[in-house]
Amino acid sequence: MSSSGSTSNEQASSSPRTVAQVGEFDVIARSLVGRIQPLTTELGPGDDAAIVTAPDGRVVISSDMLVEGRHFRLDWSPPRDVGRKAVAQNAADIVSMGARPSAFTVSLGCPPSTPIDVMDEISAGIWDAATDLGAGIVGGDLVQSQDIVVSVTVLGDLGGRRAVTRAGAQVGDRVAVAGLFGCSAAGLALLLAGDRSFPDLLALHRVPVPPYESAWAAADTAHSMTDISDGVVADLRHLASASGVQVRIDSGAVPTSADVPKAAAALKLDPLEWILSGGEDHGFAATFAAGEDLPSGWTVIGEVVAGAGVVVDGELRESGGGWHSFSATGTTAV
Repeated sequence: MSSSGSTSNEQASSSPRTVAQVGEFDVIARSLVGRIQPLTTELGPGDDAAIVTAPDGRVVISSDMLVEGRHFRLDWSPPRDVGRKAVAQNAADIVSMGARPSAFTVSLGCPPSTPIDVMDEISAGIWDAATDLGAGIVGGDLVQSQDIVVSVTVLGDLGGRRAVTRAGAQVGDRVAVAGLFGCSAAGLALLLAGDRSFPDLLALHRVPVPPYESAWAAADTAHSMTDISDGVVADLRHLASASGVQVRIDSGAVPTSADVPKAAAALKLDPLEWILSGGEDHGFAATFAAGEDLPSGWTVIGEVVAGAGVVVDGELRESGGGWHSFSATGTTAV
C-alpha cells in the first residue's frame, strides 16, 4: 500500500500543472516576473487600471483577437509564436497610421486543463514582441473559455505627425507596397497539406514579420496607407473605397518570396491566389505623389486613377480576394 501510494504521488507531481491548479492570479503574476516597462508606462499592472503617457495628446487604438482552431493550432505553432503573432497583427494596424506602439493590454481565455507552460509561453511571446517595439504590457484579464483565446489591444502615439489614413489617395498617385506577400497563405496551404519542405514559409505563417521601419519611413510623405492583413486586393479595395478612387496594379510587380512559386508548383496551385488574396502577411500598401522619391523598402505596383475598385492586370476585381471572418474556409487555421 505504501509503495503504491508513493508511486501515485510521484506521478501526480511529475504531471504538467494546469491553469486551474495554479490559479488565475498566480498565472498573471508569472507573466510579470522579470518584465521591465518602458518610460511610457507610468503605472503598470497591479492596480485597478494602468496609466500610460500620451505625449502627442492623441492615442491611436486597435484591437484584434486570435482563437484557437480558427487562427492558430498548437500542433502547428509553438505557444510563444502565437503570442508574437498576436502582437504583430495589432501593431501593424497602428503602424500603418504612422503611430508607434506605446502599450498593449492582453486578455486571455483558456480551458482550466490548459498546461501552465502553454500560457507562460504565450505570455513570453507577447512580451518579447512588445519589448521589441519599445512598448509594455500594462493590463488585461484571464478568463475560462472553451478554447484558447488571445485578445490584444494596442495603444499608439503619433509623435506630433498627422495620421495616415486609407482616405488620402489622390488621382495620379503611385501605389506601392512594403513587405513580401503570399507567404503566410503559402505556409498555411503547406501545413494543411502536411508538407514541411519550405520552413521559411511555415515560419512566416506562424509569426508575420511586418516591415515596421518602412511604414514609419513613409508616414511623412504617404498620402494614404493601410496594413495588408486580409490580402492585397481586399485591402487595396478598402483604400480605394475610402479615397473614392480606383487602384490599378500589376500582379507581377507585387513582391513575394522566391519560395512561394516553388511551393505553389509542389502543391499544383496558382501562386497568384496567395500573393493577391492571401491574408496575414501584414505588409503595408501606400500611395505616394508621382515623381516623389519612395522611402526605403517600398516597391511600386500600380497607380491611382479616377473611378472605383481595384483593377488587376486590366481586370476589375469587384469582389472576392482576402480573408473573411465568417467564411467556411478562407485563410484559416482549421
